[in-house]
Amino acid sequence: MAALAPAGPGDAASAALDELSSNFTYWAPDAGNGSLSGEWYRRNQVHLFGVLLAILGNFIISISLNIQKYSHLQLAQQEHSRPYFKSMIWWGGVFLMAVGETGNFAAYGLAPITLIAPLGCMSVAGSAIISVMFLKENLRASDLLGMTLAFAGTYLLVNFAPNITQAVSARTVQYYIVGLQFLVYVILEMLIFCILLYFLKRKGMTHIVILLTLVALLASLTVISVKAVSGMITFSVTNKMQLTYPIFYIMFIIMIASCVFQVKFLNQATKLYNTTAVVPVNHVFFTTSAIIAGIVFYQEFRGAAFLTVFIYLFGCFLSFLGVFLVTRNREKEHLQQSYIDFGNIPGKQMLDKIQPDSNGLSYGTLPDGSDSTKSQSGEKKEV
Repeated sequence: MAALAPAGPGDAASAALDELSSNFTYWAPDAGNGSLSGEWYRRNQVHLFGVLLAILGNFIISISLNIQKYSHLQLAQQEHSRPYFKSMIWWGGVFLMAVGETGNFAAYGLAPITLIAPLGCMSVAGSAIISVMFLKENLRASDLLGMTLAFAGTYLLVNFAPNITQAVSARTVQYYIVGLQFLVYVILEMLIFCILLYFLKRKGMTHIVILLTLVALLASLTVISVKAVSGMITFSVTNKMQLTYPIFYIMFIIMIASCVFQVKFLNQATKLYNTTAVVPVNHVFFTTSAIIAGIVFYQEFRGAAFLTVFIYLFGCFLSFLGVFLVTRNREKEHLQQSYIDFGNIPGKQMLDKIQPDSNGLSYGTLPDGSDSTKSQSGEKKEV
């Protein structure tokens, strides 16, 4: 009778590989792959549920953003202004924001990162629709074109994203986190992050690309840890308890820390630049970083055909273009000038801006032309 040898590191690695092979379903070579056949839907029911959660979550987020915007507008019209955090409407928007982010969190546990991350364009498109319906903002031709492109890109993304069904367990995450390709990826990311942080802090370079690249680098760790935490929770509910493994709490800490610093750099970008510039650039950088993270860490494009990858990337491009068109020049249209500037009117040599009394009968009328042309010596007029 042969003696039983103790399990070594090789046996543990072999067990992890066996679990990975049982948790993966790679691209099938049948006709249903990447198409709208019934076989495709049967194989991707879990993915479609995750997609629906992500789209619903992003739509709820767009509702919450418009509710918070409506709350700020209401408070600005009051004679005695009060802090926004004392408004019940604002807190209702915060609650809906939490509900939407919970849906996105659950979606990462059901579908690949490369499928869920690009669906953030639905939040931008949904916000444009809601602002037109409830906040009475103008609907531009670029909005319609942008939303059409975003929906078309989403359609391509859903149909040509990786057909990989993966049950994320603690052993799966442990195997991936010590993989050579991920270690190289993390080292390169840390090197780029430190270089950009040096230019930001030491050189004072606050270009929007530097700030949002820092956000995107942190976002890659965020989506990896979010999928790991969400996947292990899902695996605990459907199969075996995973919350007793230390790797779960390690990924949870990474998720919280990366989110906090990501919000810090994003807030800095929004303070320095217009939202119309930050939103599309951040969407492109975040989605690109998330896709690369899904490919490197979870190997989501393993075995993918070239044509499928090309159509998937084309769908990403359409969604990027749609977000750009929806946000383009939107903020400039709603800038309210509290003064009348006569500097560009021919024949008027006004050296200052005129602020008429809004309660007077002469509001909006021009002063006497003879008076306005007498200030050749730099004398400023008051109305």
